[in-house]
Amino acid sequence: MRRDLKGSAARLGLTALPVAFFAVFFAWPVVSIVERGLRPDGAWDLGAIGATLGRSDILDVLVFTVWQAAASTGLTLLVALPGAYVFARFDFPGKGVLRAVVTVPFVLPTVLVGTAFLALVGRGGFTDELWGLRLDTTVWAILLAHVFFNYAVVVRTVGGLWAQLDPRQEEAARVLGASRWTAWRSVTLPALVPAVSAAALMVFLFTFTSFGVVQILGGDAYTTLEAEIYRQTARLLDLRTAAVLTLVQFVAVGVILAVHARTVRRRETALRLVPPEQTARRPRGFGQWALLGGVLASVAVLILLPLGVLVERSFATPEGYGLRYYRALGSLDEAGTFLVPPLEAVGNSLRYAVAATAIAVVIGGLAAAALTRRAGRLVRGFDALLMLPLGVSAVTVGFGFLITLDEPPFDLRASWILVPLAQALVGVPFVVRTMLPVLRAVDQRLREAAAVLGASPWRAWREVDLPLVRRALLIAAGFAFAVSLGEFGATVFIARPDNPTLPVAVARLLGRPGELNYGQAMALSTILMVVCAVSLLLLERLRTDRTTGEF
Repeated sequence: MRRDLKGSAARLGLTALPVAFFAVFFAWPVVSIVERGLRPDGAWDLGAIGATLGRSDILDVLVFTVWQAAASTGLTLLVALPGAYVFARFDFPGKGVLRAVVTVPFVLPTVLVGTAFLALVGRGGFTDELWGLRLDTTVWAILLAHVFFNYAVVVRTVGGLWAQLDPRQEEAARVLGASRWTAWRSVTLPALVPAVSAAALMVFLFTFTSFGVVQILGGDAYTTLEAEIYRQTARLLDLRTAAVLTLVQFVAVGVILAVHARTVRRRETALRLVPPEQTARRPRGFGQWALLGGVLASVAVLILLPLGVLVERSFATPEGYGLRYYRALGSLDEAGTFLVPPLEAVGNSLRYAVAATAIAVVIGGLAAAALTRRAGRLVRGFDALLMLPLGVSAVTVGFGFLITLDEPPFDLRASWILVPLAQALVGVPFVVRTMLPVLRAVDQRLREAAAVLGASPWRAWREVDLPLVRRALLIAAGFAFAVSLGEFGATVFIARPDNPTLPVAVARLLGRPGELNYGQAMALSTILMVVCAVSLLLLERLRTDRTTGEF
């Protein structure tokens, strides 16, 4: 009984800070927006829910939102899982650089991703000029842009665990007579199910709430819930319809997360984890070299080509290739688009991202640690609740910040910390989903042995869990940093005019007519790509250095 009381106290202590964080900076703003839409005169107008959902145009939006999210998730898994295997099991020159490169698209503002694919497959784009092929009027442009954006989610989430699975277990099955396919299906695949499910869940949620990509590539033909919420709120000022759609999105995501948490938890088991240096080796035979070549080709076409289009346009001026757009970033324009030179957005984004990463790692780390302990339905439900910020409209969260965090004791509208707090909301789910499969894979008997020897819960975690999950922690920090750099939906409403982030600055430049504004947007986008690639490359080096010889 005493041990149970200690366990309950430990769970309560671990969940207290995450619960308070989400209550103040997520639940409160979202509830406030819904209340303003459905309770405009002090009385609840619940009839608005049925009236809104009965509209044929809203039903079309709901159907397309679900369909394109499912199709995007399936296509992303199909393309990215071979990449996850290659990065996990193969060792080849330039692997660290390439790993950083494939993560760059994930931190780009979704508006910019849509613009890149419009230049690639739209009127006068790359495919149009070469083959007369245009995809901007079809749903394929949206699906391909989603694969481009979410490729790194699968590679890092699945590949992070795959690289630590002991290959000798699969080899033992083959020694006993199993074929390569049977050994992989019966040994490796069940171990990967939690990571694959987590990656699929994150991809689905990001595509379910897709905004910038659909806004640019979908036009009037294709609209998601997120885009419709923005249209109803910012253009039509219809808070009632926006509130109903926010509720629908919230409920749908909540159901998906609850089902996911229940099914995945049943299939998670303790795994034998080894350092990734012991599992990666050079490809052998024609088949493995062909697989490596196929993955490199897909990365070149789906990721490097769109990024190359952005870089090329940042140098292409009417007078020829040059640095005109980059030089213009260091000064204010005559139209007064910014209160500070656009180049200052680089420093702002880095400072915000570092603060957001620290918040996300602390909150997400505590939540992941709590979820590894035996608990009842309440704590298991907390697993699903942690993912809700990925499925709730960032537009709703941004507006909610403005109307709730303006009075004591949370008067933060004039504070710089407001932006990192909004960015950390999106970063926490990535920290949890990256760390949780590894934490749950740690053999519980190791923790029990440490407790029997007299170790306190803190020392047991430090001596047993931390050495095994340090790599996952660094990957989680990298994800949180990357997400913070590229967060746009909520930041665009709360970033101060004198302290814009890179995505906000890019969006403002793209929203103004003129060749100079467009060129500066491409130049800022290129800087964002370089900053992200360098940051992720440093993280790769740090992760490799710290995990060598640990196990």
